Amino acid sequence: MNRPLISVILPIYNIESYLDRCMEAVLRQTYDNLEILMVDDGSPDGCPAMCDDYAAKDPRVKALHKENGGLSDARNYGIAHSTGEYIACIDPDDYVDDDYIGYLYGLIGKYGTKMSVCQHLTEYDSGKVSDHGGEGDECMTIETCLRRMLYHDVIDTSAWAKLYHRSLFDCVSYPKGKIFEDIGTTYKLMMQCDTGIAVGYESKYHYMYHMNSIVNSSFSPRKLDLLEMTDRMGRDVRKAYPSLRQAILRRRVYARFSTLNQMLHVKGYDEERREIIDFILRNRMNILRDPLAPRRDKIALVLLYTNYHLYKAFWTGYQATLFKKK
Repeated sequence: MNRPLISVILPIYNIESYLDRCMEAVLRQTYDNLEILMVDDGSPDGCPAMCDDYAAKDPRVKALHKENGGLSDARNYGIAHSTGEYIACIDPDDYVDDDYIGYLYGLIGKYGTKMSVCQHLTEYDSGKVSDHGGEGDECMTIETCLRRMLYHDVIDTSAWAKLYHRSLFDCVSYPKGKIFEDIGTTYKLMMQCDTGIAVGYESKYHYMYHMNSIVNSSFSPRKLDLLEMTDRMGRDVRKAYPSLRQAILRRRVYARFSTLNQMLHVKGYDEERREIIDFILRNRMNILRDPLAPRRDKIALVLLYTNYHLYKAFWTGYQATLFKKK
């Protein structure tokens, strides 16, 4: 009784083969006081018609059509046209458990926060599944939540697997034209949560890791957005929480590794590659001495410091195992 309306935002572009699975999961939610906004971002495939079909079948669904503006623009458009007290984001090539919304809202009700987080499973094209979840829940302070996010410890920067009070978006929007847009946005939403952030350890979101996704596709200059977004996040967080200086440095080094991995088999970009490697190696001792830095980071640092080609061979082999069919 008296449960608030929750707006679910789905930015849709060229994913018709995944859309039915995602939408069926959304429509099955045990928390049913929903407003489901399907934002067709000028999709060239059958998605626009599919959006209209779902809107005709279920009164909770709204089909919104707009010119292509990218993921950030589609999310912003959906949020601007939503009316719910709370907002949840789902990428339509992913899917969620039937109690995804109910679980997230339950955490907000339990701890009296404006934002909640759940965990996710990563499902690879090969069929492999990695479950990042566990049991229990807690309320974290902003500083603790940011620290754990900077270390990739339970909390991540994704727009999905979270529920937000709509007031958090009053002065925050996703950066149009940028990829890795969630890195430039999620921390801003967290930093408004004075009563803390409710964190649940159960996995309710299924993230589909596609080799041909925007993040994992061939390198382009746009991939450098990751460095811009991460450095900007670092400056803003350090200004508010100077104690997180080491955690910020770790995240900046990680962003360089992530970008370097995208460039391993690409010709050109020699200056960008050299700057990235120089930054990593210049800060290597800070990370190696950091007890909170993940073991994965430290192994990568040792390999890169020893020999770039050794590092390249190691990462190439690791990637191959993720996408090797069972």
